[in-house]
Parts: sequence; structure tokens; C-alpha cells
Amino acid sequence: MKRSIPELQHSDAPLVMVTAYDYPGGRHAEAAGVDLILVGDSLGNVVLGYDSTAPVTLGDMIHHARAVRRGAPGTFMVVDLPFGTYHTGVQDAMRSAVRVIQETGADAIKMEGATPEILQVVQTLTRNGIPVMGHVGLMPQTATAQGGLRVQGKDDGTARATLDGAVALEAAGAFSVVLEAIPARLANLISERLSVPTIGIGAGVGCDGQVLVTHDLLGVYEGEDKKIARRYAEVGRLSREAIETYAAEVRARAFPTKENSFVMKDDVLGKLY
Repeated sequence: MKRSIPELQHSDAPLVMVTAYDYPGGRHAEAAGVDLILVGDSLGNVVLGYDSTAPVTLGDMIHHARAVRRGAPGTFMVVDLPFGTYHTGVQDAMRSAVRVIQETGADAIKMEGATPEILQVVQTLTRNGIPVMGHVGLMPQTATAQGGLRVQGKDDGTARATLDGAVALEAAGAFSVVLEAIPARLANLISERLSVPTIGIGAGVGCDGQVLVTHDLLGVYEGEDKKIARRYAEVGRLSREAIETYAAEVRARAFPTKENSFVMKDDVLGKLY
């Protein structure tokens, strides 16, 4: 049964969140009993093959989120607003968020950052009944401006900015805040300061929940170990080996066998001859 925002905010156990980008991903996540599914713009990297999340469009997000919702109708689903869809003013952000909610059945949207402009967007959306999950720390959409994909909050300035940003997002109405790639002690402090749940990724065990990219935890891509993730399976290796075995059997005419073939009556075949 889908959990409500109050239930998520008052959970006794740490919240479990994973990404999903398609129908089977949604089905697997829901069957596993996760609390939240994130249709992340990380699909640009792990599904569409881009070097960053920047090329991902609103149409991409809606297309993939609709598929996830079909696979996971009973799980709380958050959808990322991609780069450029909420940076050009409140009206554009509202228009983008409304499309996502209407066209995908999402329960909430997620946005990166805590600048005054984004805080205004968060405030406007939440006042109009659109739940928003915030995101501070490393922000992949604007990582170039942060010096690349690296840990944030290790010095006085970025640590203070991360803390202040998280506090401001809660004040603006965010029901939860993602903390990405920041020191564990800073994440602990932020989690203590906020009354809404923090969801960590590369932020230590002290957060109120954790999120991982499914492709990382399943080991879909061989040789791509990441410090912020743990590989719980080796799906990539198993998939490659399965395809290699299939290819070898086809070339050796070992597949298909009689068990994989359909039969025809002799008299029907005879008429054809």
C-alpha cells in the first residue's frame, strides 16, 4: 500500500528509496517493498548513454516515469524535474511540475539547489499542492559549476551553504531533502536540524533514509564501482555471460532445440510439398 507523506515523515525505520526508469524497474522495486521510487534524471547516464544529466528533457522524464508508474502503481513515486525546466521562473517551473504530475501519476517532484530563485519555486509549488523533495550537496545538473562530480561540504563555505540550503528548503515547504556526496558528520548535523526526512546518497548512515541508483546496486555496468554505492549483484556480468552462451549455442546449432520449436502434422507438410 502506497505510503503517504505523513507516514514517510514519521517512519520508525530508515526510508528505502531506489531509482527506476522503466516498467520492469518499477515492478522489481515495488515487489521488493521499497518506500519510495525516484525516477531520476540519472536516466541520462545509465539508460540514455549521455555523459551528464543536462541533455535530459522533460519529455524524457515523462516518458520514463509513465512506464515506472505502470510497473509500480502502489509505491510513492518522485520524479526529477530536469535541468532547465525550473530555472527560468516560477511559471515555467509550475508548468513543468503540473505536466509531470498529470501525465505520469507522480506523487511528488524533486529539484536540485537552494538558491533564492529555487526556494521561491519550492514555496509556490508546495502552496499549490505539489509536494517537493529538495536536493543539496553535490548537484549533478550543475556539477560543472561546483568543480565537477566531487564531495561537497568539506570546507567552511560549502558546509555552511549546504546546511543553510537544507534548512531553507524545509522552510520553503519541501517534505524531504536529498543529501548527496557530503561528509557523514555534516549529514548528521543536517538530519538533526531538520524535522523532515533526509535521504542520503554518499552521505553516511545517519540520514533518515538512503537512495541508490538501481544500476549501481545491481552492478549493471561491469567495472564501474562507485564509493557512494554498493554492488548487491552482478547483473551486468551475468547478462553478458548469458548472451555469450546464447551466441555460442546458435552458432553451434544447439539452439533452438525441439523443446523450443513447434510441430506440424505430416499430412499438412505433405500438401505443401
